[in-house]
Amino acid sequence: MIEATGLCMRYGSFAALEDASFEARAGEVVGLLGPNGAGKTTTMRILTTYLVPTAGRATVAGFDIVSQPLEARRRIGYLPEQLPLYTALEVQECLHFVGRARGLAGAKLRDRIEWVAETCGIAAVFHKPVLQLSKGFKQRTALAQALLHDPEIVILDEPTSGLDPHQIVEIRALVRELAKTKTVILSTHILQEASALADRLIVMSAGRVVAKGTVPELFRHAEMRTHVRVGFATAVAGAGDALAGLTGAGKVTIVPGGAALDVVQTAEGLAARIGALAASRGWVLTELAPREPSIEDLFLALTQRSGGHIHAQPTAPAADPTPTGAAA
Repeated sequence: MIEATGLCMRYGSFAALEDASFEARAGEVVGLLGPNGAGKTTTMRILTTYLVPTAGRATVAGFDIVSQPLEARRRIGYLPEQLPLYTALEVQECLHFVGRARGLAGAKLRDRIEWVAETCGIAAVFHKPVLQLSKGFKQRTALAQALLHDPEIVILDEPTSGLDPHQIVEIRALVRELAKTKTVILSTHILQEASALADRLIVMSAGRVVAKGTVPELFRHAEMRTHVRVGFATAVAGAGDALAGLTGAGKVTIVPGGAALDVVQTAEGLAARIGALAASRGWVLTELAPREPSIEDLFLALTQRSGGHIHAQPTAPAADPTPTGAAA
């Protein structure tokens, strides 16, 4: 349904997007994952024909976004991060206006408005001015206008931005429902949201696509390994060198605080060998715990390799994110 090849967006010497290639198939949820400034919004604006790329090509449902923009737009429902709502109008007036602009009329328009009102849960505020709506209802109303013309492709830019936990659950459930019949692309920098909703992920950092695939595929791509944490009751001189000499032990690093060591496992059975070594040398261990890499570890590794950074567990976008440090 969507194919992008070598997309670039440059502003003078600044590259907001550089050589981005990916696809989104029918009936699939594809997540654009990355920190603020990664290029996610720029990518979505290009796909929706809001921006003309500096270079590269993309098609939407077979239509070229540059030479056939109107045909592409007819097949897209777009929810930008900044909600496209006329705040002086009532909700139902907004939907009627958007529906007519989309070429809907008569019974078809009434049926579609009824469907989005029920699907997006906005019937209770149908006759309220948009200005008086809560953030959650504004988000739902904006999503309703994006779905009004029954598009084949739905593009959502940070769809749960600023919502409370209950509203986030509702939007996620709606996305899953939409994915049964439509292609959905959504952007986020919330790791849990991306992994829970998306069939495949496109990881972006500093304007580039740094990895793409399913979560298991991304783990293999990043060559993430199990780590074994070894804690000592008292400091043991030479413990790091001794552990590094074991079969299946990779890099050994000191855990902040100095009371433990972190050992990368390169072969199975490392924890048992560490335990046997400790027993033979009379070391008193307070911890011996294998730790599988988490999805946070995965995306930190992927984005930091390209010089970008990503937030692990925010519930809403931060206004001025603080860069994280290098992964241990």
